[in-house]
This record gives sequence, structure tokens and C-alpha cells, in this order.
Amino acid sequence: MYLPFEQMPEYSRVWIYQAERKFNAQEEALIHEKLTGFCQGWNTHGNRMPTSFEIFDSQIIVLAVDESQLGTSGCSIDSSIRALRELEYTLGLNLTDQGKISLKNSTGELRVIPALGVKSKINSGEITEELEVINPIIQTKADIKNLWQPIRKSWLNKYFPN
Repeated sequence: MYLPFEQMPEYSRVWIYQAERKFNAQEEALIHEKLTGFCQGWNTHGNRMPTSFEIFDSQIIVLAVDESQLGTSGCSIDSSIRALRELEYTLGLNLTDQGKISLKNSTGELRVIPALGVKSKINSGEITEELEVINPIIQTKADIKNLWQPIRKSWLNKYFPN
């Protein structure tokens, strides 16, 4: 059962999917259409769950589910991944690969890079302390207010000289 994102409880579980580029207006419309349809029927063991999604920065999809009545099952999570993979195929994007890092600069420009080789990118100055990174421990809708965190307060801090 689809609900507008703002109506989802703060304790709703969330999953974050990052695209390597911004969605254009037609792509965002298609994502809204496909994910709204998916959320309308998303269920666990035949029981519908309150679900929603939001697109942030025209590049990040946050999928949310209220698990207070029913927890998500492995099959229901698999069905959400299938829906996102269909979008990947249709739009020629990579959403489900978790081996990437999203960085945002002070002007709000977003860049998604592979996590592989991040230490060398820091050492070369490609990644600097002025950037923000998506917080990988976001688990609930309430956590979304901390979606972005300064690199120095993130897991990447260990790669910077102190």
C-alpha cells in the first residue's frame, strides 16, 4: 500500500539507492510511475505493507516500509530489488550496486564514484575534507535528516592524515 513519503512514520525502515548520474525529468516521471505501482502491491507473505519512496537530489532513491505490523521478508526485499533492477535496465543506470560512494560538494553538486580505490583518491586530493558523503548507517526515515555527513565525521576519516 503506497503512502506519500511524508506520511510514513519516522521509524520506517529505509534503503538507499544511488545512481551514478542525475535523472532527467522523463526518467523521474518513469521512476515515480514504476515505484508507485510497485509500492501499491509490495507485500510480505501476501500482506500489504505501508510503503513509499522519495527521490533526493534527482539521483538518490530512498525506499521506505513501515514494518511495525509486519516485518519485511527475504522474498519481499528480493521483489524490491527486482523492481529497481527493472529500472536500471530501462534507464541504463546502476542503482543496486552497493560498491559506490556518493559525494556532495558545498554547492550541492553530487558525484558517485566506485568505493574501490577510495584511499588513493584521497591521497591524490580527488576526495577532500570539504566534501560530504552519504552516511551508510541510515536505517530509518528519521535518520534521513543525517543522510549527508562531513567526510571528517564519516568512515572515510581513517584515510585522511590526522
